[in-house]
Amino acid sequence: MHGEFGEVAVLLLICALAGAVFVRLRQPVLIAYIVVGIAVGPSVFGLVTAHDQIDLLAQIGVAVLLFAVGLKLDLHHIRHIGPVALATGLGQLAFTIVIGFGLILALGRDMMEALYVAVALTFSSTIIIVKLLSDKRELDSLHGRIAVGFLIVQDLAVVIAMMAMSALRGADGDVAAGESIGWSEVLLSLSWRLAAAAAALFVLMRWVLPAVVAAMARSQELLLVFAIAWGVALAALGEWAGFSKEAGAFLAGFSLASTPYREAMNARLTGIRDFLLLFFFIDLGAKLELSTLGAEIVPAAVLSLFVLIGNPLIVMAIMGFMGYRRRTGFLAGLTVAQISEFSIVFVAMGITLGHVGVQALGLTTLVGLVTITVSTYMIIYAQPLFERLSPWLHIFERAHPFREIAAENKDGSAGNAQAIVFGLGRYGSRLFEQLRADGVEAVGVDFDPEAVRELQARGLPVLFGDGEDPDFLETLPLRQARWVITTFPQWESNRALLHALKAADYRGEIVGAVRDAAHGRALAEAGVTRVFSPFDDAADHAAARLAHEILDRQAAP
Repeated sequence: MHGEFGEVAVLLLICALAGAVFVRLRQPVLIAYIVVGIAVGPSVFGLVTAHDQIDLLAQIGVAVLLFAVGLKLDLHHIRHIGPVALATGLGQLAFTIVIGFGLILALGRDMMEALYVAVALTFSSTIIIVKLLSDKRELDSLHGRIAVGFLIVQDLAVVIAMMAMSALRGADGDVAAGESIGWSEVLLSLSWRLAAAAAALFVLMRWVLPAVVAAMARSQELLLVFAIAWGVALAALGEWAGFSKEAGAFLAGFSLASTPYREAMNARLTGIRDFLLLFFFIDLGAKLELSTLGAEIVPAAVLSLFVLIGNPLIVMAIMGFMGYRRRTGFLAGLTVAQISEFSIVFVAMGITLGHVGVQALGLTTLVGLVTITVSTYMIIYAQPLFERLSPWLHIFERAHPFREIAAENKDGSAGNAQAIVFGLGRYGSRLFEQLRADGVEAVGVDFDPEAVRELQARGLPVLFGDGEDPDFLETLPLRQARWVITTFPQWESNRALLHALKAADYRGEIVGAVRDAAHGRALAEAGVTRVFSPFDDAADHAAARLAHEILDRQAAP
């Protein structure tokens, strides 16, 4: 095909095919896009010639990405991040920057490049982590909520870092790599710019934007166009004002985050954001030369090990000190065992500002490819990994993990349980409440603190805890209970529960509720007494009642 249109069409087709392969490998598609970019770039096949068009789409994609991040951070959420999320987020940031900076200097890099890459190593991918936790149905678990909390801390940190680094350029906006103005001037310049931006945002958010957004929301299509226009416009204004396009786009999203229409805008932006980011990663890959990447393999391997091992360890250490069990710290820690698309965007911004060269981008990209690939499998297979490493993780747990024990012992009415229900989601909570209504002395267990608080507030005997944790199961009345009912949606979770029940010498009946036939067969083979299929059972029951009514009416004279 000839022309820019045909070239983009070929690139999209290649990305779709490569993305399908990576999804089959259970990998994020952004890795496929980077690989495609390298393959179609000048170092391999040289298929990309429409550099200006792809670069423009890439810049808009980055602006939309940062706009979407700002859109999620309303003031209510920021006020309720929580002490553990704040402590782990800030602790992990400080640890990674300080140790990473020294490590990169030891690898022979200059101070500016070491600073950029060290900061880049601190950011984890909110998009990937939320997707993985959502697929595993762990977003509402304790470790899921904590992880989302410190991902918010990281999102705030990346924007502050972008603002700070953009303030390092000289008065003409250009500075050679490795040069900088004095730190006092940097802080003074950044302070007055932030003050001016905060004042302008306050006026807009208080008196202007609510009315404008309400008028735009009369049409869903117009609301989407306005959201993109506002994000791109403030991105351009942010660059003009001496910040960066990324910082401007973030502030645009943040300015709309407190409006009642943010969820509608965010939902409609998701597909456009992912589509435009495709061009960013293609553009990134096309600009990387294999010779540059080859020279960065050893440093990338060192830094990848640092991210994959060091980041989870510091999260486990902080959470253990704050009174959480080692399993909670381990599962939360795995979510920071990677760097994100923000890391690459951040270093790419440094190239635009003239602070670092393409070598820093190549190094960061390689670390991103390695850590995202490996950590994805670490999160997917977190439970088997924990079971293997658990004997060596006792140092990350207090002898008395008081935060989780306090939540577990909040309700003291579990002593005479006839049945214990694990998993109090929509189906599990209904099953639990109906058992109680029918006179069964049932106790509920869930790892979602919000679900536990809601049911406890209604006077129901519900315990907060992790059914996959053998230590927690020892606190339950398993000797009195004759029935254990699990509504866990994942086979891995049920397998861990069955293993923990066996270790606790539980001898009663076990019932499982499953979402698919394969899960049901696995439970049956594992010795579960009875398996329910909620969707099939509900459909059969509804069909039987409906058929009875239809036939009765047909038989009526």
